Amino acid sequence: MAGLGDRRAADVVALIPKAGSARITRRALLSGFAVTAAGLALSACSKQTAFGASIAPDGKLESQLNVYSWGDYDDPANISAFQKKTGVTVQLDSYGSNEEMIAKLGATRGTSGYDIVVPTGNYVPMMAANGLLQKLDHSRLRNFGNLDPNYTDQSWDRGNVYTVCKDWGTTGFAYDTNVITRPMSSWADFLDAAQKEASKNVAVLEDPWEVTSMYFAANGIDPNTTKKADLDAAEQYLVNTLAPHLKAFNSTAVTSGIPEGTFALIQAFNGDARQGLLATDTVPKNWKFVYPTPTANLWMDTWAIATGAQHPDAAYAFIDAILEPDASYREVDYIGYSTGVKGLKERAKKEGFDLPELVFPSDEVIARLTPAELNDAAERLVSIVNRMMAKAGS
Repeated sequence: MAGLGDRRAADVVALIPKAGSARITRRALLSGFAVTAAGLALSACSKQTAFGASIAPDGKLESQLNVYSWGDYDDPANISAFQKKTGVTVQLDSYGSNEEMIAKLGATRGTSGYDIVVPTGNYVPMMAANGLLQKLDHSRLRNFGNLDPNYTDQSWDRGNVYTVCKDWGTTGFAYDTNVITRPMSSWADFLDAAQKEASKNVAVLEDPWEVTSMYFAANGIDPNTTKKADLDAAEQYLVNTLAPHLKAFNSTAVTSGIPEGTFALIQAFNGDARQGLLATDTVPKNWKFVYPTPTANLWMDTWAIATGAQHPDAAYAFIDAILEPDASYREVDYIGYSTGVKGLKERAKKEGFDLPELVFPSDEVIARLTPAELNDAAERLVSIVNRMMAKAGS
């Protein structure tokens, strides 16, 4: 990052909560393994697929593209097709958390060698403010208009100055109707059942914002609140009332918990819940997934171009190519989450996509999506969840 000194690079890392916010890669959750071969260059020998690419201003692309993304989070067929179409060699390295990616970009000060990175949306303002991301030239992204407006112009990047939606998801819960026989529709229902029918058989995510959001939603409080009174009340309830009833903090719980029956109530990302339901020969009839009211948490992973990118033309071409409907549909099929491109929900239903409602929520759910913010409460949320972990199952 040209112009940033070592102290400023350290300050970038210092802005990130120190614990609890690292996330297991979403695609690795689905496949059951993480990519460990960081630095593996993907060749053009896999499945061939029609693929487009934006044209560089001079009509030429660089011969190399270096992508730094979550492990196993990009369809190999799309990468292979891009290489075949353009002649660009794509080298894909992987990281396991936003913190890891930001630390590398901050420490190398624009010389990381990476062209494209994939930050989660709420980290973008901090990265932009510290000079880690380039502003996008939208004239180079002819397929940007393919995105549904619901997934552009987010609060953390107004006007998509730095980022483009890669994919997005939301959070809900799955429950075993043999254990919890009453209808369930809200976060208040979740918290109540966790202390009653499902007590000691409850799993929640390892994400502090997601866990604390359950309390805030159930009590009509903004999940991004920074008010001390709200945080104090959440800590009191979550640590002393809820935590003793919890069995696990495990973001992979739903993918194995449904087929194995190890839990009765599981907080989960929508796409992961779908994977859990599809893990057996037939979808278990005793499990239901709920997009609970009153709010719906929104997370979004994004395409961005790193400061100091050495292959910007290839980077624009790649992002633009992934925004084409066919390529985008393949991404959905591979990772199990929506890319935000228009028309994919209808195509999925037409082509017999399994459980499409768990990848493409209804308009009612979309209308109440609330994006996460990385704000002054971040360290406090980590502290609350650490205390919950210590008290869980007691």
